[in-house]
Amino acid sequence: MKQKIVKAIATFFFTGYLPLAPGTWGSLGGVLVYFLVRHNIFLFLSVLALLFFLGLYTAGKAEDIFGKKDDGRIVIDEACGILLLYLLIPPYKLYLITGFILFRLFDFLKPYPAKRLEKLPSSWGIMADDIVAALYSYIIISMLLCFSRFFC
Repeated sequence: MKQKIVKAIATFFFTGYLPLAPGTWGSLGGVLVYFLVRHNIFLFLSVLALLFFLGLYTAGKAEDIFGKKDDGRIVIDEACGILLLYLLIPPYKLYLITGFILFRLFDFLKPYPAKRLEKLPSSWGIMADDIVAALYSYIIISMLLCFSRFFC
């Protein structure tokens, strides 16, 4: 029973089992959560913190269950990362879509230090590279906002 619960949480309620790019499905699951909690900042922050700590607790255990380092089915890190990004950027459709695309791109490319952080042990490595992807996405969107204000 405990393994089923760990799998359910680490795969972000089984979105990690969906075919073709499970990380994208996990991110979309995070987007769904965003739309459910965005109007209450306390709830938003609580859900983000809960997902982060659940990710730290379950991702490493799911690795052991699946028998593979950072198994593709583990997508709670993507859900957590996209929520962090959406906390930081303006809640407008253009920014949310751009942020989603940038987040997926940075999660895929894993620019420094994401690739190095991915090598951290167990859950920390799984969660850390997505936090970096969220922060890089935030930086790019902030730069775009800055440039758009400067040139407009």
